[in-house]
Amino acid sequence: MTYDTVTLAMTDDRVATVTLNRPDRMNALSPQLFDDATAAIEQAVAGGAGAVVLTGAGGAFCAGADLTAAADPSKVGDTLERYYNPFTRLIFDLPVPVVTAINGPAVGAGLGIALLGDISIAARSSYLLLAFVGIGLVPDAGSSWLVAKAVGRAKALELALLGDRVSAEAAAEMGLVTRVVDDADCLPTAQALAARLARGPSPAVRLIRRQMNAALNLDLDAVLAMEAQHQGEAGRSADFMEGVTAFLQKRPPAFGGQHG
Repeated sequence: MTYDTVTLAMTDDRVATVTLNRPDRMNALSPQLFDDATAAIEQAVAGGAGAVVLTGAGGAFCAGADLTAAADPSKVGDTLERYYNPFTRLIFDLPVPVVTAINGPAVGAGLGIALLGDISIAARSSYLLLAFVGIGLVPDAGSSWLVAKAVGRAKALELALLGDRVSAEAAAEMGLVTRVVDDADCLPTAQALAARLARGPSPAVRLIRRQMNAALNLDLDAVLAMEAQHQGEAGRSADFMEGVTAFLQKRPPAFGGQHG
């Protein structure tokens, strides 16, 4: 299957790289791009991908909404409900981990998408920008939640209200991204980490993603209950048995590599 605004590449190590591919528009978001990216990710997971890498073509990760596209200002909220929010939810609910390779500017909603990665790798020359206030809008694509959870209320308000550019190094210091690497190493590092995740115990990886995201909004008792439930599920998996056997035999585990 081919797509107009994204590319999908699968490797033998079960890593799917989904590239936003509108480099002439700095990979700006459009309804077509959301449809294509959704279809590509769903195809990858259905085809056995153990991890997904999300990146951008050319010199940008994503410039946010395509402001040159004709749009009815009164229907901006409808556009979020139809395209932005379902895509954000798709990434959160995937049964496999996502690594974002932030190869260049991640602006507006593009920042939100960049921060959706379970692990986010930023190129040294990249930057993040909550640009919404500059055009009289509010953060979307989950960026309010993602930024506030990462940096806290005071810093999140500063970033959103002033709309200042955040360098890759500053983003890492704030906890917005996982690590910063040289530009040429951004995608290879993300793909190597994705391959490592794809080789891992898939049931545990899936449950860890769900558990950590949920823990951000739960009290201690609810987290303890979730941990017990998830541990019971993980403990019944073949990967747990393999992990214990490998530990006792003093060898690296060979997990099944199937998401469950």
